[in-house]
Amino acid sequence: MTSSDEQGSVPGGGIRDRVYRSPAGMAGGVLLLALIGWLGGDAIVAGDGRTPWLALATLILLVPLVLAFTLRPAVFADDDRMRVRNPFRVIVLPWGQVASLRSGYSNEVVAESGQKFQLWSIPVSLRARKKAARQQDRAAADQAAEREGRPRRRRGGLLGPGGFGGGLSSQVGPDVAEGASRAEGDKAMDELRNLWEARHKEASAQGEVTVRWAWEIMAPAAVGALLLAILVAVG
Repeated sequence: MTSSDEQGSVPGGGIRDRVYRSPAGMAGGVLLLALIGWLGGDAIVAGDGRTPWLALATLILLVPLVLAFTLRPAVFADDDRMRVRNPFRVIVLPWGQVASLRSGYSNEVVAESGQKFQLWSIPVSLRARKKAARQQDRAAADQAAEREGRPRRRRGGLLGPGGFGGGLSSQVGPDVAEGASRAEGDKAMDELRNLWEARHKEASAQGEVTVRWAWEIMAPAAVGALLLAILVAVG
């Protein structure tokens, strides 16, 4: 699931960054950090011999990686550009440099140069897509029944409406509002596509694609890995 937080308007009628994150990823990251901190802290305080040093090196390695893959990913979009913050890179793409936004088994943005960048913070949920497709099919069936003047079947539990005590309803109308049934990740991609289509020809949305490596994540992880390798090697 993906959350979209539209931050409001700025003077001049523009829109501040829309922020897209994965609530499930962030929750998992917080739990992992709590678990790693608890186990590592206990090993540092209560361990003997080389154990505290091994625990410290492991913490230096794991904490940046957990942050990189859970709490760090986000997509920021405004009137002029989108900024993609992935685990190890930050990519800034003016809308004029975006060729397409694709959704398949992953969501990605394709630049005019042909470069592809995955949107880590907007994951694809096949389960959510299947659920949304079933809701759309039910809504379409209800609308067809309404046009033909047929009653529609109620939804419910075994003993509730639509179960043994339910059956057909004479009240006709869709259970799902038109266009409302979409997976959260697909809704986020739709919003980004609409913004891109509306803004990619504007003069303020032109520029160059920039890519910056996240050394603030990579450097501590590399230090932790090196320290851990040394400690293991010296036995």
